[in-house]
Amino acid sequence: MKIHIATDHAGFALKEAIMEYLVEKGYDVVDHGAFSYHADDDYPEFIKKASSAVSENTADSMGIIFGGSGQGESIVANRYKNVRCALWYGGSYDIITLAREHNNANMLSLGARFISKEESIRAVQLFLDTPFSNEERHSRRINTIDIV
Repeated sequence: MKIHIATDHAGFALKEAIMEYLVEKGYDVVDHGAFSYHADDDYPEFIKKASSAVSENTADSMGIIFGGSGQGESIVANRYKNVRCALWYGGSYDIITLAREHNNANMLSLGARFISKEESIRAVQLFLDTPFSNEERHSRRINTIDIV
């Protein structure tokens, strides 16, 4: 399983911290940028690369993307075929669990301006550890979405 990560300037510090955590845990991480902090960079440039990579190999990859709110990043990711990107910027962790169990989310967008490093680590690990339920109704709904 490859974990594709990407960010713009707003999530850069958090991306670096999460990448270090994932590598220490033994995950195969592919960093799609930003590779250094630039206050004037634009998130689509980086998020598109990670989203494309997940889209091309949904069986063996997931994505974690970062932004100020995570909203724009999630919108970009969800433009890619077979990408189901959930958004989390704090609050109940049940949102993450349900995104995996019910929607088979394969990308998680984190709102870096609203959550701490510790909250992010918990969210990312929960996202990666929670399996899709494979319940018929959830599979049916995903298949319906995929043909739109």
